[in-house]
Amino acid sequence: MMLAGNQWLKLGGILSFAIALLHLIIIFVGAPAYRYFGAGEDMAMAAESGSAFPAVLTLVLVIIFAIWGLYALSGTGVIRRLPLIRIALILIGAIYTLRGVAVFQQIFQIVASSAQVEAREIVFSLVSLGIGLAYLIGTVKNWRILGAGNRAIQT
Repeated sequence: MMLAGNQWLKLGGILSFAIALLHLIIIFVGAPAYRYFGAGEDMAMAAESGSAFPAVLTLVLVIIFAIWGLYALSGTGVIRRLPLIRIALILIGAIYTLRGVAVFQQIFQIVASSAQVEAREIVFSLVSLGIGLAYLIGTVKNWRILGAGNRAIQT
């Protein structure tokens, strides 16, 4: 099944909003969630000690992922056109994709050195890679429409 450009961007946007929601949940769960999702022991201990830093930093990530979701929806015409839409969508797709290609290094670690790589780390990388590709494919498929100024985007 081939997805249209808008469907790729909608998928990327929905997944960005899901990641934003996940990060919001992490704030409320606290230290165990920071540990599970790989934020590091320092972040987990800071959350346990009552520091606001982990929550504030994670809230910044919530906002970033939500903005990325809005850009995807803007690229589909669901919401008004946001500034620098083409550049933003390419950068968002590139960031997710670069995070996702870590899966190749993780697999290499497992194969070459018997290193311990937890399955969830591979899943996190694959999810990032998938979202990044959704943004990039959707952007490429909609490239002409995205450059059309204020003309309506076909949904």
